[in-house]
Amino acid sequence: MDRTTITLHSAYQIGEVDPRVFGGFLEHIGRAVYEGVYDPRSAHADEAGFRTDVLNAMRRLRMTAMRYPGGNFASGYHWMDGIGPREARPTVRELAWQSLESNAFGTDEYIALCRKMSWTPMITVNLGTGTPEEARNWLEYCNAPACSKYADMRAANGNPDPYAVKLWCLGNEMDGPWQLGHVPASDYAIRAQQAAKMMKDLDRSAELVLCGSCTTGLPSYMAWDQEVLDYVGDLVDFISLHRYVGNRTDDTADYLAVTASIDRQIEEMDAACRFIQAKHRSKKRAYLCFDEWNVWYKSSAMDGEGKHAPHLIEEIYNLEDALVVAGFLNSFIRHADVVKIANIAQIVNVIAPLLTRGDALLIQPTFYPFEMIAQRGEGVALQAIVDGPRYEGATNGEVPVIDASAILNGDVLHIFVANRSLSESAEVLVAPADRTIVGVGAAEVLVGPGPKAANSFDQPDLVVSRPFTGTRLVDEGATMTLPPLSFTAVTLHLKA
Repeated sequence: MDRTTITLHSAYQIGEVDPRVFGGFLEHIGRAVYEGVYDPRSAHADEAGFRTDVLNAMRRLRMTAMRYPGGNFASGYHWMDGIGPREARPTVRELAWQSLESNAFGTDEYIALCRKMSWTPMITVNLGTGTPEEARNWLEYCNAPACSKYADMRAANGNPDPYAVKLWCLGNEMDGPWQLGHVPASDYAIRAQQAAKMMKDLDRSAELVLCGSCTTGLPSYMAWDQEVLDYVGDLVDFISLHRYVGNRTDDTADYLAVTASIDRQIEEMDAACRFIQAKHRSKKRAYLCFDEWNVWYKSSAMDGEGKHAPHLIEEIYNLEDALVVAGFLNSFIRHADVVKIANIAQIVNVIAPLLTRGDALLIQPTFYPFEMIAQRGEGVALQAIVDGPRYEGATNGEVPVIDASAILNGDVLHIFVANRSLSESAEVLVAPADRTIVGVGAAEVLVGPGPKAANSFDQPDLVVSRPFTGTRLVDEGATMTLPPLSFTAVTLHLKA
């Protein structure tokens, strides 16, 4: 077998890994909220109606920034419908997903859940059918001390102390023709600038995310980003990008090579940010917020048919999907200098690593690479020079067989490697150029009986992470033999 060498040097640092790249996304779509995180009728419900089995599984993922309430849902959502006594909240016809929204779960419940889970709140305001002033008022409800109109509403609802929500998204996918309230870039830029100005005037500590291109497939890709950044300028801190991928041609090798296009998308968006910064001769630049990303291609049911909590886009994930999720996270680490926030879409039931069925809970294969990396996510990303066999993807181009990233945390080195070969094991040498490896810590591998292997309620443990014992210390560093179609996370201890 051909050997791959991963060369590292502690001085060749990409940037600190922002903990917010291990974020999630909770949208009012399908059964994500109702029968997902919130289900008072469940045997697992706590006193607030939150499902403890779902939350206990989520804790393993160590998620940070939790985006809410959408998504497409946000562009038709009026936040005041979701506050106050539940019996007084209106049930409304929600247009993004053609569902009934009871508003039983709203701002206060979301904040309570964030506090319970130690999540960083991240709210998307309505700049589709809503107004900049409505966005400003929502921020006042969340962040202002009592003694003004909307802050007093929060206090009257049982929460006298401010919520201190720092992350705010200025709308969702406003470049997409499918979006409620979609407008050209020039019009959105005006809305976003107006909202940003008022929100920053109210709370200067608020961090704002501008809507960037939500897909590389629209004709406005990149042009949209330059135009809105140019107009809104230094009022925003981040610009968003979204990406959903899938194996629509049933070509596993090409599908696993999609990380090359994810890398390109990040680099293209960063180039737009750098260009506008240079154009304005500004000391401030916008960083990237990858606030929707995941695998999504098997389930297309998006019409709720006027039902409450309908079954929508409940994707069943397999091993190859999990390896692509690992590839996303590797890419974020490789671009830690520019990708500061990322939110997997979503967390339960809807294109999610967790599925509920009644009171039962299923952990899908995509859960495990997130867990394996997030539990090792603290530190600085290192440039990982990968020298080994390569192959050509049919649409995604040439990639190394081994997809890798690395995080250094003091005297601890974390290595994340996916073996994209469909049939061949891979020998990998980890070679720190300036440090000596003196020990091997915890290590796990994700593998299964084939690329299409998936967990089910009847077979929940077909594709799970397992202890990995194949790491050996050698003079050059550490070697490991990786099975085909696998993802491995290894912790190595370095000489001080």
